[in-house]
Amino acid sequence: MSTAMVWGANGGIGRALVSELAGQGWTVIAVARQAGDLDQLTPLVIEADVTRPHDVQQAVQLAGYEAEQIDLWIYTAGDITSSKVEEMTPVVWQRILDANLTGAFLTAHYSLPLLAPDAHLFFLGAVSQRMQMPGLAAYAAAKAGLEAFGEAFRKEARKRKVTVVRPGAVNTALWQKVPFKMPGNAMAPQIVAQAILTAYAAEHKGTLDLI
Repeated sequence: MSTAMVWGANGGIGRALVSELAGQGWTVIAVARQAGDLDQLTPLVIEADVTRPHDVQQAVQLAGYEAEQIDLWIYTAGDITSSKVEEMTPVVWQRILDANLTGAFLTAHYSLPLLAPDAHLFFLGAVSQRMQMPGLAAYAAAKAGLEAFGEAFRKEARKRKVTVVRPGAVNTALWQKVPFKMPGNAMAPQIVAQAILTAYAAEHKGTLDLI
């Protein structure tokens, strides 16, 4: 039986992925800062803050007790804020970079020993050039950095596959943190989840645009 590990599993897209994978018979290890009711979707739930190295190491160790290897690994954690550069504090800047970029590095770095030789890794990015709007400097920088990180990592990964998913607007709670109206064509998290699983089946590599 194949095993998936979803980081940020309690967010809109993360939860949709856990539900979709579990429904298809996967063993799913769900990692979230706050587990909430994720145990209704999978019995394998681990609480961890992706921005804390010790939390990440411990989560990977616990996952290793449950699975011999991870076949599908997905990073969906993230955060957003709306703050102009003039008004943004270093603490806020660092929080956004940590959630969207540093966490991606930490979780990938510590997960590598647990990954199958041909594992597929997905990172949830964004159409970063569309995010270059007033107030979104930190978020846009983090997602652009994630895309560069993912491309460099893909070239290092050898038999493993790395995909950075760049969805357009997605109908999740993240929109409640910014003073922008959600676009009428925002896609449901389930659509993103299904697209990721389709890309996994197709052994996609590189950047995947969902617009």
